[in-house]
Amino acid sequence: MKVLESISNLAGKYFALLVIVVGVIAFLVPETFLPIKDYITILLGVVMFGMGLTLKAVDFKLIATYPKPVIIGVIAQFVIMPLTAFVIAYVLNLPGELAAGLVLLGSVPGGTASNVMVYLAKGNVPLSITMTSFSTLLAPLLTPALLLLFAGQWMPVNAVEMFMSIVQVIIFPIVLGLIVKKLFPVAVEKSTNVVPLISVLAIITIVSAVVAGNVNNIASAGLLVFLGVFLHNGAGLLLGYYAAKLLGLSELDRRAISIEVGMQNSGLGVALAGAHLGPLAALPSALGAVWHNISGPILATYWSKRPVKEDVKENVVVSIDSTTKAQVE
Repeated sequence: MKVLESISNLAGKYFALLVIVVGVIAFLVPETFLPIKDYITILLGVVMFGMGLTLKAVDFKLIATYPKPVIIGVIAQFVIMPLTAFVIAYVLNLPGELAAGLVLLGSVPGGTASNVMVYLAKGNVPLSITMTSFSTLLAPLLTPALLLLFAGQWMPVNAVEMFMSIVQVIIFPIVLGLIVKKLFPVAVEKSTNVVPLISVLAIITIVSAVVAGNVNNIASAGLLVFLGVFLHNGAGLLLGYYAAKLLGLSELDRRAISIEVGMQNSGLGVALAGAHLGPLAALPSALGAVWHNISGPILATYWSKRPVKEDVKENVVVSIDSTTKAQVE
């Protein structure tokens, strides 16, 4: 188990590099990875099952005890990201399927890797975890509705079918994870440190399948799509931070909201795009899986060198107990 934990830590640390390496290999020898595309939904379900295994009641405690930053953060998540994706797709004049894919990337909830980035950035980790959990549970309703609103002009969107897909891919695996944790708490506790390794492998495999299936599209439109993803991510990080600042939140909260808003659940975007919009629409989320895990560590490193001196009253709210800290390490 110790060996697996060490491998898991290394996989998490070099996640972005691993995604790039596997993506390049998939681009060069796509035939090796093409069969994987039929298992993307299952792989994402594995990631969400892992999330269910690690969820704790404390993850939702802030909704009752300190709701303001949670509400602001979640609203920013589902307003800033789809809206900026729509504007960027329009300005760059992206083809319909790519435009819809970028909007989809902006309409999915925050990714779990954001929790680690907020911890490294010395931000409000409990707020980050609560936002990720809460936005994920809201996704079945909000993601299809936002996609219909902002991307309906480019492609037909069946919101009901997408709702059912998200419930199957996210809610069921999370609930199953919670049930397994309840029935086998000791076994789950011992395996918690290995869960990130499984998630990393699943996401890397998903990205490889998408790259392999879009070799020609990447060659012809890859730079333009990456520009869209780059601008979208930057807008989320910047606007998330200043929205929190404008509404009077602390520096710790601003950092958490900035990273939560900017880093999306790219794996979900890939799965939904492949199932409902077409393979080309999965490209923005596939590139997002790479770039978000490069920009996140860069910003986290910058902020880590600038620790925040908050009032004692504020620190009581954002203090990290040993359980929460262990969850993000």
